[in-house]
Amino acid sequence: MFDPQNPPELEASTWLNAPEPRPLESLKGRVVVLTAFQTHCPGSLKHGLPQAERMAQGFSDDEVVVIGLNTAFEEPETQTAEKLAAFLTEQGLTFPVAKDAINGGSLPATMTAYEIQGTPTTLIFDRQGRLRRHYLGRVDDLRLAAEVMAFCMEAPNAPVEQSMAVERRLAAALVDPDAHAHSHEGGCCGGHGHSHDHDHSHDHAHTEGGGCCKH
Repeated sequence: MFDPQNPPELEASTWLNAPEPRPLESLKGRVVVLTAFQTHCPGSLKHGLPQAERMAQGFSDDEVVVIGLNTAFEEPETQTAEKLAAFLTEQGLTFPVAKDAINGGSLPATMTAYEIQGTPTTLIFDRQGRLRRHYLGRVDDLRLAAEVMAFCMEAPNAPVEQSMAVERRLAAALVDPDAHAHSHEGGCCGGHGHSHDHDHSHDHAHTEGGGCCKH
């Protein structure tokens, strides 16, 4: 069973835009924002990847690390490492990108381990390496930045009580996106669109469908 308090390590066949691999274990002490994408996915192109680049440029790498994860569950032949490298250059994307490993199944390894339903998907890990958010589809910039900033303000060894207090403040301050109708423009790729709550202690995770590709 997936445990958001101890999420699995990324399984990558190669890393791009990085001189060496960036395993999650090595990033503890910082907030990590991970964007899972495909190079042909309209939602990734329109929302997920530009947002990830804005986050990478807007936060100090000493506090917030942005990582891309290429989960090629559709048209893998068009998303080889070589083609992915060219794509990153063409799109002007500068953050490190892991290419999800193939594990012999129908879906890539990390995508399977994290129960990712499609692209784009955004995961947010806190300073202790716990998975605090799992979004499928478009996430509003304001919400994402507010949540990342709130997690930045937690101590690296914050007790559960402090984290729960942060979650309560976020819930009080941010409008629940599920309370409003959403526009689904942009072409979402994959899955059956159900929401994941990968936060047993902090139950404020939501998903939006805007422009994603589902398996």
